[in-house]
Amino acid sequence: MKRRTHTSRPSISVLVADSNQTQSQLLSSALRRQTGFKVSCCRSELSNCLRALQSTPIDVLLLSDSSADHTHLVDTVRGLHANYPRVGLILMLDSYDRSLVVDSVRAGARGLFCRACLPFRALCRCILVVQQGQLWANTEQVGYVIDALSAPAATRVISSKGEGLLTPREDQVVSLVAEGNGNRLIAEQLGIKENTVKKSLLRIYDKVGASNRVELVLYALTHQGTLINALDTTRPSAAPKRGQSNCVGAAPTDLALTDYGWRHKSD
Repeated sequence: MKRRTHTSRPSISVLVADSNQTQSQLLSSALRRQTGFKVSCCRSELSNCLRALQSTPIDVLLLSDSSADHTHLVDTVRGLHANYPRVGLILMLDSYDRSLVVDSVRAGARGLFCRACLPFRALCRCILVVQQGQLWANTEQVGYVIDALSAPAATRVISSKGEGLLTPREDQVVSLVAEGNGNRLIAEQLGIKENTVKKSLLRIYDKVGASNRVELVLYALTHQGTLINALDTTRPSAAPKRGQSNCVGAAPTDLALTDYGWRHKSD
């Protein structure tokens, strides 16, 4: 009788890009001791990251540059995403504010990890979540994203060529979804049947390649055709409290986006 063999899970290729070489080596060594990670490292400058990505297939990139300002960090994320859109980009942060969160997600980041507040095991979970195509963000960060989409500027989903992907009515549906409205409220505001809203969402998902409301909101933020100028970026930098460290797509979060809109888990 033949013994059944168990195939091991393919390893995840991780690139650690940090301006602090000592910190980079420590993090790389810690990740290599974990099962399922194949780790390499480089400096955090865009040119070094692109060179490393060109030479080695990478699934997830951990980017950290405490010496860089907001604009430089976002530009690096944008450049990496433009050249390697399939690589999951995780921004390693010591602190953050509303503007950095919104701009980095818009630029292509799919993970926002505050290392000052979360343990190493949470980072390992973050890598797995992002590698699976999900978003890692705490409740406060998701709130910033939704606030940006709920600003007065209209949300219009466009292609990489700047062409509108959705009809005017579908753009309205996306905007209302971003505001946290459920299907029933959307139907009432647009004067249509709730079933029509459901069918419209299915068509929108198919056009943009999303599978749920969270992915649709994130896609709309990254590909919106009008800049949001009404963001309140005056709030001071803040790190999430320990009670707010749960993440979308990872563990249960305080805030859930369902077919009935945004709700708290306790509701």
